[in-house]
Amino acid sequence: MTAGNAHRAEAQAMRRALELAARGPARGINPRVGCVLLAHDGSVLAEGWHRGAGTAHAEVDALSKVPAGGATGATAIVTLEPCNHTGRTGPCSRALIDAGVSRVVYAVADPGDASSGGADTLRAAGLDVQGGVLAGEVEAFLGDWLFATRHRRPRVTVKWASSLDGRAAAADGSSQWITGSTARADVHRRRAEAEAIAVGTGTVLADDPALTARDADGELLAHQPVPVVFGRRQLPADARVAKHPLAPIRLDGHDLGADLRRLCERGIRSLFVEGGPTLASAFLAAGLADEVLVYLAPALLGGPRVAIGDLGVPTIGDALRFDIAAVERLGADLLVVANPVATPAPGNATDHTEGN
Repeated sequence: MTAGNAHRAEAQAMRRALELAARGPARGINPRVGCVLLAHDGSVLAEGWHRGAGTAHAEVDALSKVPAGGATGATAIVTLEPCNHTGRTGPCSRALIDAGVSRVVYAVADPGDASSGGADTLRAAGLDVQGGVLAGEVEAFLGDWLFATRHRRPRVTVKWASSLDGRAAAADGSSQWITGSTARADVHRRRAEAEAIAVGTGTVLADDPALTARDADGELLAHQPVPVVFGRRQLPADARVAKHPLAPIRLDGHDLGADLRRLCERGIRSLFVEGGPTLASAFLAAGLADEVLVYLAPALLGGPRVAIGDLGVPTIGDALRFDIAAVERLGADLLVVANPVATPAPGNATDHTEGN
């Protein structure tokens, strides 16, 4: 097989490996990984993918489908750099070496402290190793897992809905509904995509939210975010969040950075911060918002019920700046998606969540 044909076969196999990776569980502490073993002529010897914590990794799964010695001289196409550590399972780098694989092609380097280094181990054993094949596609696919592994915290989306003049509620505190049904449906879809959803104790006490993802008929969607409540105030035993399909996580909010690390250790890689103004402001002020979703209703409310509170910005030069990633019309409302231009200096997040 010519070099050009080999490269095309490997790229095609990487796309197949990505399809296989998508069969794995979307949530949890482990990444979704796929593997395709190719023979000398580019034909497929075996395929594998990771089915979740404690199960065979994608490379080992694929190797298990060929007879002893059947992978000698083969090329392994893997979406993520083969791991280099022993956990519940052994290192995939060693499994590939022992199987006689001669070439390994991967898309994205493993950023884990313990699991990285597989490529170096493979090269030291004499294997031909190439990284970066279809890296952009796999980076997007593994986005939340890669972010959490690199930063040791979940990727945080802060969402709020407001009137055109930036109010989250009327003067009497009423806030349902500022936006219309199309915007609300979009919020529920995004809730279902997140691994966890967060509010402060003030929001639970004031609004008693269910923190579930629901369809237009009020039925629960297939995927539900884990509810997270920040703050130290006691919640009523009959709060709706206590009836959530998944057990709520309580965090005191004293140190948001430490709280996020705790969530990451529990396998939560994306957090949807939904309420209310105090909690949203705390994440923004601490430089912990990676994405902002603002649902703007074509209405004016006036009054003191602002959507975002004090951010510790003393002058216009210190304003938190964002890039507008998208603007979308949702019925009568607008959705603005924005990302921080640069991470602001972490503010003092201590005790920011009690009013929420």
